[in-house]
Amino acid sequence: MTETALPRVRADIDLAALRANVRTLRAHAPGAAFMAVVKADGYGHGMVPCARAAVEAGATWVGTATPEEALALRAAGIGGRVMCWLWTPGSPWREAVEADIDVSVSRVDALGEVVAAARAAGRRARVQLKADTGLGRNGCMPEDWPELVAAALRAEADGAVRVTGLWSHFACADEPGHPSIAAQLDAFKEMVGRAEDAGLRPEVRHIANSPAALTLPETHFDLVRPGIAMYGVSPSPEVGTPADFGLRPVMTVTAALAHVKRAPAGHGVSYGHRYTTPGETTLGLVPAGYGDGIPRHASGTGPVLVGGKWRTAAGTIAMDQFVVDLGGDEPEVGSEAVLFGPGDRGEPTAEDWARAAGTIAYEIVTRIGARVPRIYSNERSD
Repeated sequence: MTETALPRVRADIDLAALRANVRTLRAHAPGAAFMAVVKADGYGHGMVPCARAAVEAGATWVGTATPEEALALRAAGIGGRVMCWLWTPGSPWREAVEADIDVSVSRVDALGEVVAAARAAGRRARVQLKADTGLGRNGCMPEDWPELVAAALRAEADGAVRVTGLWSHFACADEPGHPSIAAQLDAFKEMVGRAEDAGLRPEVRHIANSPAALTLPETHFDLVRPGIAMYGVSPSPEVGTPADFGLRPVMTVTAALAHVKRAPAGHGVSYGHRYTTPGETTLGLVPAGYGDGIPRHASGTGPVLVGGKWRTAAGTIAMDQFVVDLGGDEPEVGSEAVLFGPGDRGEPTAEDWARAAGTIAYEIVTRIGARVPRIYSNERSD
């Protein structure tokens, strides 16, 4: 056994790297406010610690998807501006109004719920109107925009709401030169202009996500909303690595080998025997699986660093474990297996796992499960 026992599996989160990434991203958009997006538990990194670190590094807004996330930030003592944008009928609108959360609406009926919540709370709600400029998800369509703007103006006049923002979201900002980028930008400018001509005076107009913040300065407006880039993952791997953008990956996932054994040629490995040993070898058991967020789609392809060498998931990745063929090497039980990290030690990165699984690095870090403990380093800022 190794002298220092390692946990079964762990995710180390470097908050100094996150703060440095925030500063780098702010330098790309010096004239805009910065919203740190911490939805989905901070893209798997831990929502509250990452929000705190981002604010320490200069973020003046924090963004979430669900109202429950936004309310949890407030409960954890995160002050300042918090925005939440994924609402459904019957959501906790009143709680959000009382917690001074900026809420996003895309429909007149949703605005009606906000108005009712504001009246029940006895305070003005902060509302941001979202425009669908071509993404086709949430957001108000251009033909319905005048009605929503008019309803918002009436609610402002009644003292129920204050329209604090007008915003939208890109579909293809990670593909520089894609024709939809210019089309969406033009649509956004037109819809903002129509709203302002009607009398709205928002504090912020915003459309830039991570790739736009890094590569499209004309989209920065009053505020940028970096998400994945804040965690040191490239939003456009075809354009550049994290290092190319001046970013450093924040998460490193490691496990302790649970078993090492010799196996003869022709020995089947894991469910379905999708891998059979080509010759006499050694097999190492990595005690992490799809129950921990390791993608089953990477069976046979997922890379792991063991003993300074890249190994590959041999056969099917199971719920709690998978096997690597060690090629005759015999590391001690308990030795470190690095699934992904910044790459400093030659280990795979989240992008390597994304390629192995046929997905994007966003999913790799976000899906790391709750039973994997997050271990935070550099929690205090310099």
